[in-house]
Amino acid sequence: MDKVFLLDHPLIQHKVSRLRNKETGSKEFRELVSELSRLICYEATRDLQLEDHEIDTPIGHTTAKKIAGKNLTIIPILRAGLGMVDGMLDLVPTAKVGHIGLYRDPDTLEPVEYYCKLPKDISKRELFVLDPMLATGGSAVAAIQFIKDRGGKDINFLCIIAAPEGLEKLKAAHPDVNIYVACLDKQLDENGYIVPGLGDAGDRLFGTK
Repeated sequence: MDKVFLLDHPLIQHKVSRLRNKETGSKEFRELVSELSRLICYEATRDLQLEDHEIDTPIGHTTAKKIAGKNLTIIPILRAGLGMVDGMLDLVPTAKVGHIGLYRDPDTLEPVEYYCKLPKDISKRELFVLDPMLATGGSAVAAIQFIKDRGGKDINFLCIIAAPEGLEKLKAAHPDVNIYVACLDKQLDENGYIVPGLGDAGDRLFGTK
């Protein structure tokens, strides 16, 4: 069963187009990433379980619905994933937030974990791993493996733009993970950038080069 969900909502596609534009400055870029994160979060939480509970409205008593089951945890991959956190928290403000940081070893080219802070009860939580770009897939694959090594089981990966190469690598390495993608682009270039992509998401979020 394919666990990849391509999100084709018109609002998502419109905002991704504005995000790609090289004339879009850091302030607007951050706002767009946050807005897109809310829309992707809406889709990624569609299957959350509900349970009945009793409440009193100003008019009378009724049986209403509330989210049941596992608590939610948001885990951005540093640093670009930070740009997606606020949008997620707008919809699920009670979610806990973990962080995982990776860098690529210059000799082996393999991802190396330099920071990881996760809730202690991670095995009992539904996890949403965030990174705006899924390029080669190396960081996403490694981050999810590090999370699994610490007991994480119920994992979703959310990104804005993906390359086919990275998507296939992530699917092969973690077939149990749900993957939510706003746009699937053409390919990677010789430098590992997504084409047409939007450049370096971290630099555009934080105004660095």
